[in-house]
Amino acid sequence: MDKTLDFTLPSPTNETHRIYLGLLNDNRFSLGQIKAEIVIIEIFSMYCPICQREADNVNTMFNLIQNSPVLKQKVKLLGIGSGNSTFEVDFFKNRYSIEFPLFSDPDFSIHKKIGEVRTPHFFGVKIEANGEHTIFYSQSGEVSDPEKFLKTLLTDSGLKQQP
Repeated sequence: MDKTLDFTLPSPTNETHRIYLGLLNDNRFSLGQIKAEIVIIEIFSMYCPICQREADNVNTMFNLIQNSPVLKQKVKLLGIGSGNSTFEVDFFKNRYSIEFPLFSDPDFSIHKKIGEVRTPHFFGVKIEANGEHTIFYSQSGEVSDPEKFLKTLLTDSGLKQQP
């Protein structure tokens, strides 16, 4: 796997999610278009028992980011449902009260491009001002401790946490 994630996603139809990601009303977007310095991507499956069990921890991590005035502006979180239809992704989102944007990958096309990782899998992606992006973190498995996991990602990213 290379050091970038070269794929596009459909722009969210939910305006709150479009605003959260800092996107215009384009039909599709790439990771480099997200208005953030760091993007955390969770590759999940509705059918993955670990993903189901970890949903609360990932929600806690999202809330830690959103409750920090500095991180809220610099770090974004999104999920991609590997092999999941829009219906399945929406079911997962509603069942586990997920507030960050989730996208479906029904034909595994993104999953194949990113190396057919196991679920859950987390990528930390650094976004440069010019839109280029690089992976600085990649891990399959549980988050377990959302605060510790987030601190690890922030440290590994080199993100300046002062305003």
